[in-house]
Amino acid sequence: MFESLQERLGSILNGLTGRGALSEADVSAALREVRRALLEADVALEVVRSFTDKVREKAVGAAVLKSIKPGQMVVKIVHDELVAMLGSEGQSIDLNAPAPVVIMMVGLQGSGKTTTTGKIAKRLTDRQNKKVLMASLDTRRPAAQEQLRQIGEQVKVATLPIVAGQSPVEIARRAVQAAKRGGHDIVILDTAGRTHIDEQLMAEMADIKRVSNPHEILLVADSLTGQDAVNLARSFDERVGITGLVLTRMDGDGRGGAALSMRAVTGKPVKIIGTGEKMDALEEFHPKRIADRILGMGDIVSLVEKAAETIDAEKAAAMAKKMQAGKFDLNDLADQLGQMKKMGGMGGIMGMMPGMSGMKDKLSAAGMDDKMFARQIAIIQSMTKAERANPDILKHSRKKRIAAGSGTDAAEINKLLKMHRQMADMMKAMGGKGKGGGLMRGMMGGLANKMGLGGLMPGGGMPDLSKMDPKQLEALKKQAEAAGLGGGLPKGLPGGLPGLSGGGLPGLGGGKLPGLGGLPGLPGGFPGLPPKKK
Repeated sequence: MFESLQERLGSILNGLTGRGALSEADVSAALREVRRALLEADVALEVVRSFTDKVREKAVGAAVLKSIKPGQMVVKIVHDELVAMLGSEGQSIDLNAPAPVVIMMVGLQGSGKTTTTGKIAKRLTDRQNKKVLMASLDTRRPAAQEQLRQIGEQVKVATLPIVAGQSPVEIARRAVQAAKRGGHDIVILDTAGRTHIDEQLMAEMADIKRVSNPHEILLVADSLTGQDAVNLARSFDERVGITGLVLTRMDGDGRGGAALSMRAVTGKPVKIIGTGEKMDALEEFHPKRIADRILGMGDIVSLVEKAAETIDAEKAAAMAKKMQAGKFDLNDLADQLGQMKKMGGMGGIMGMMPGMSGMKDKLSAAGMDDKMFARQIAIIQSMTKAERANPDILKHSRKKRIAAGSGTDAAEINKLLKMHRQMADMMKAMGGKGKGGGLMRGMMGGLANKMGLGGLMPGGGMPDLSKMDPKQLEALKKQAEAAGLGGGLPKGLPGGLPGLSGGGLPGLGGGKLPGLGGLPGLPGGFPGLPPKKK
């Protein structure tokens, strides 16, 4: 998501942060580059102009020029304006209306309306325990109604029975009546799309709106359409009055033009983004988090939320006890690897970790992909119960048997065992027995609580680093170094946090997150990666 924009803005802003003092000419030169980067990302020209003008107005003020680190101040201004452009507060789908709440999905053909309808229905059913009815109003596209019926079966959500020969308006009227009779909380109307905007389409939308009285009208747009998405949003808003936007295929959008432009031009909030093909690949749109991702600051909050969703609470509690005792066997490692797969694999996690997004390509080139996790899990599953509990008994003959059973070789088994030892050492340190345990508890308390490991690290949450002044950050860094956690992230990584020259998060000891233990020993390299040449 936003990879190319992230790369461009990251290099421009990194050039500013390293400077001692900034002149007005320096700021103007940087903003010219920012302007070019946004235009290349397919952001609408009027949005780019407005954005750079606002940043320039604030960035050439006395507060910036006289601040301790002017470059960091400019980065903060760019970040704040990005958030303002995306919409200051995230807004979810509004369900505050008498039941059944009607949600009408509109958009062009091929934008992903039908699939998104199923995803939203599944999300409302699973997360908010709502009774949802889906209805397809697309009588033109062959088998469109059948497609929604099959999606309904897949996500276990009711769909309106298909009656041949009915018009879209008649189907909409029948759907609302059926929802009332069936005691449904929500009815989602999946309307027909066209390959282009025409009068017939708009008239049909207006008629459906009149008979169904929708509480939410969501425009579904493909994020890859770029600048044209803005014109699309304007047209639909003028004719049917949309209440929010849904952007699909965000996972494949390296530029981000549509996401950055549509909210600014229409004034309508982006409510939901599609991040993959699976039926649960849907995220709420949080402007601040998206701005953090674009500027390479990571998205720890979303990472934690994802972890909280995928972690089994009982397993997490058992894990916390083991960590306190400094115990960590191969069964635990298999659980950790499986968990990382659920959270989107290595690439998904990297994209959300501060300063780590640029590592994804390097990792896949080095064979650090989800296939590697699958091989490692296969190795562990090929062991006996005694071997998993006590890896020290694994001698040559046992390794030979395990390699044959898992379709790997002795070298891969040795790599896995080395990785396990690193992680076991890390767990001991995090249990409070190693040096720096107290600092780790303080820094990661909030994260641990979110992840169901609250008993492990009482008190203290993660500080808001953006609100700290450079002196505080520097002091925090020295404290971490004194505690033996000063490894930071490997040198040469992009991004990082202001005030931390190593580019790492203080207290994370080289990018280790409790409960996500698949990233041990970052300073020495990732598990399975060759060590860095000196």
